[in-house]
Amino acid sequence: MVALRAPLDAAGNLDAPVGAPGLDPVPLVVDLDGTLLRTNLIHEGILALLRSDALAIVRLLGWLLAGRAALRRRVVAHPALDLATVPVDEDLLADLAARKASGRMIVLATALDPAVARRAAQRFPMVDGVIAAGDASGPAAAARATRLAELFPQGFDYAGSAGADMPVWAAARRALVTGGRPAIVEAVRALGRPVDEIGASARPSRLRALFKGLRLHQWAKNALVFVPLVLGGRVGEPAAWLAALGAFLALGLIASATYLVNDLWDLPHDRAHWTKRDRPLASGRLPLALAVPAIAAGLALGLGLATWVGSAVLAGVLAYLALTLAYSLSLKRVPMLDALMLGSLFTMRLVIGVAAVAVAWSPWLLTFSMFLFTSLSFAKRHTELRGAVKRMRSGKLSGRGYHTADEPVVLAFGIAAGLASIVIFILYLANEAFRHAVLAAPFLLWSFPPILALFMSRVWLLAGRDELNDDPVAFAIRDRASLGLAGAAGLAFALAAFGIPGIAG
Repeated sequence: MVALRAPLDAAGNLDAPVGAPGLDPVPLVVDLDGTLLRTNLIHEGILALLRSDALAIVRLLGWLLAGRAALRRRVVAHPALDLATVPVDEDLLADLAARKASGRMIVLATALDPAVARRAAQRFPMVDGVIAAGDASGPAAAARATRLAELFPQGFDYAGSAGADMPVWAAARRALVTGGRPAIVEAVRALGRPVDEIGASARPSRLRALFKGLRLHQWAKNALVFVPLVLGGRVGEPAAWLAALGAFLALGLIASATYLVNDLWDLPHDRAHWTKRDRPLASGRLPLALAVPAIAAGLALGLGLATWVGSAVLAGVLAYLALTLAYSLSLKRVPMLDALMLGSLFTMRLVIGVAAVAVAWSPWLLTFSMFLFTSLSFAKRHTELRGAVKRMRSGKLSGRGYHTADEPVVLAFGIAAGLASIVIFILYLANEAFRHAVLAAPFLLWSFPPILALFMSRVWLLAGRDELNDDPVAFAIRDRASLGLAGAAGLAFALAAFGIPGIAG
């Protein structure tokens, strides 16, 4: 079998109807942007440009004034966009490799400039040529169909993923549909064309990808806002519970929105990471165009709820938002400070809980929270460093300020912070917990230090064995032993608040 590159003209396009000995005379034409690449390159390019230079927004506005085509051309050609790392539809790629092995000619169709298109095509050795045949949307889709019909009078098959590809499918002999959207498949079948669905059964829905990107399991952290309500002795007041619930929901919405911001900003690093590359945005399962309005909706709803609860809660939520954005955009790359920032964000949940139910501040409790969650943050970094040591042996952790040689230091600080949190909780019990008669059976709080010691020792023991999830919170809500300890702590906390029948506090 002869494997030939299709002849290109000076601009990098196919220059004539093509056929070669040993190749199927009917080529398979594949849409690049949004089909073989599981993302929109103009969105990726804009984000990459802003990531490299925040002031690039001025240039983007200037390019937009010149028209959408000019904006696309300049953004996609900019060196900030790394075409080698954008996610690929692996199911379609495997299908193309199999078809190439059986003798098919594979041609990419794209609206990219020829030079950029050739650079993108270098990732795919099975590709025989590139056609810059116009965008597969609007009037340009019809132009693409006409161009392909001229180049391949013997017919062509076409692989696409969106309803905008319909004019091209109508001109094709056979349709390959990716994306797993039944409505599009049915519409193509209505054209009277044979249809091959590629990877439809294995591709999750965009809605499911969005929910995963929002990290709803992380809302468990927000339960901290209820702690001041109990310790402040307001458990019997429905209004206090309603205010705490409003703060809980506001924090959840804001946090989910900022998780998406974090993942958008970290795309290149997540795609280079051995586990984070499977995140919805990094893998391309969640389109950037869906993530941005989800961020806006989450922020608007969260701030609206915080305003409804009260001005103090709104101030706390705004401070939390500012700290989170500072962490995501910059401070996460400062070693050691990043863990302290994460500990501060956990503690902000307690602060917001205090503001929501209007109880007295407890410096002991806030200091305990800082050390406990800073320790867990160091556990997260330690796990990442252990993984990097295995894969890199030496070097810098992508997207972070740590080197693999920092692992022992992170381990030492993490364990020290965990032990300090236990000591601080004991000091809180000895100096403050029993001064105010707000709990029915406060002596039960003495069960917390041993429970904390068991939990922290388990976290760090498993971290040393490489059995800890990158995210200690995700680990804790799936680990049976941790759930058992949490259940024991929750029971002790409830009995301390409401009392044991027949026993006075």
